Amino acid sequence: MPSRSMEELASLCKRRGFIFQSNDIYGGIKGLYDYGPMGVELKNNLKMAWWKSMIYERDDIEGIDSNILTGPDVLKYSGHVDTFTDPLVDCRSCKSRWKSDQLENKSCPNCKSKDLTEERPFNLMFKTPIGPVDDGSSYAYLRPETAQQIFTNFKNVLDSTNRTIPFGVAQIGKAFRNEITPRNFIFRVREFEQMELEFFVKPGSDEKWHKYWINERYNWWVNQGINKKNIHLHSVKKDELSHYSKSTVDILYDFPHGKEELEGIANRSDFDLGSHTKNQKDFNISTKVMENQKSTTKLGVQELESKSWFIPFVIEPSAGLDRGVLAVLNDAYKEEKIDNNNSRIVLALKPHLSPIKAAVIPLKRNNDQLVERAKSIKKILQQIGVGRIILENTGNIGKNYRRHDEIGTPLCITVDFETLESNSVTIRDRDSMQQKRLSTEELKEYFKNYFD
Repeated sequence: MPSRSMEELASLCKRRGFIFQSNDIYGGIKGLYDYGPMGVELKNNLKMAWWKSMIYERDDIEGIDSNILTGPDVLKYSGHVDTFTDPLVDCRSCKSRWKSDQLENKSCPNCKSKDLTEERPFNLMFKTPIGPVDDGSSYAYLRPETAQQIFTNFKNVLDSTNRTIPFGVAQIGKAFRNEITPRNFIFRVREFEQMELEFFVKPGSDEKWHKYWINERYNWWVNQGINKKNIHLHSVKKDELSHYSKSTVDILYDFPHGKEELEGIANRSDFDLGSHTKNQKDFNISTKVMENQKSTTKLGVQELESKSWFIPFVIEPSAGLDRGVLAVLNDAYKEEKIDNNNSRIVLALKPHLSPIKAAVIPLKRNNDQLVERAKSIKKILQQIGVGRIILENTGNIGKNYRRHDEIGTPLCITVDFETLESNSVTIRDRDSMQQKRLSTEELKEYFKNYFD
């Protein structure tokens, strides 16, 4: 079963080097976290799994990597300056601040006082000056999402790749939101990473493509090890849709703190390219957009046969990478009884996501012959190229097995004195705990096939 609480999961993450509170030696900053040695590997593996599924395994999507600093005009015409807000209230008694939709019985969650200020909008974007003089005339925002730079680069990608509709542009990158009350570990934070695809389609085909991407994204999460019982599809009500959305379906996950969004798949209609395009009056834009007098580029596509121009609709699967890491960790977390007196914690991660693919362990610590043989085996396996292989030169096999169970290492390879005689090793499987003896040549093939 998954972890029983967020505290249980956070404890494992700190103990085994997955995630640390940022700036913790100075008391920490709420809503900011750092990824440790195991966490950065898991995070990168999840990113690569997404990138492979979007870019390498398809022929209709390109990737980009755009700037974090975003000009104010981009976010003005996207609607973020006016609408990217949360409702804020202050407690007059304890001076704490809250999103009004977090309140129960209109009372402060901290001190239970009902002496609250009137609700007011709070813009979530971080603003920063540009240039040597901070006089308010030159500034940018830390992007609140990665999507807008995809839209502003639409024509650049289209022209440089000779793509035709339908096609997509994918990006993984940092985004920033000045959350009023960050909470629930890495679920809601101020600095995070997104994995976003903007898939451009002809008007009229958008609903078909929306259904297609809902199915694709659901299946992708299942392939990352998420149990189907723990994920749910939720159609967002019309009065709760974002300002750009024609329709949105959220993939919800049963996090330790409750059922919440893991990924959203939105039909953004023609709002985005329509908002940023030059000469908006030349197009029949289906959604209400702000009149744009600053854009220098026409973001439409011309039909080859009719020569008419149209603005593509956009289907957007948008996932929070940090939430993905949290869901994968939670679903992989298991506490198992070994016998009447012993139990173990194991992260049953999919092998392609495991931070460490194999640990090579000399049976006796600092024995030169065993260590040298272990190093040579590590080098051979590392060259296969499936991920990180480590040498564990501590000599305590039992403790090493428990440590690698907890960080999700699929295979442990023990180099003992028989290895020196017969050139064979013992390989232990994380999930079954079964062990078998293989020659080093057999080990290479076994290892390749295991991660194939």
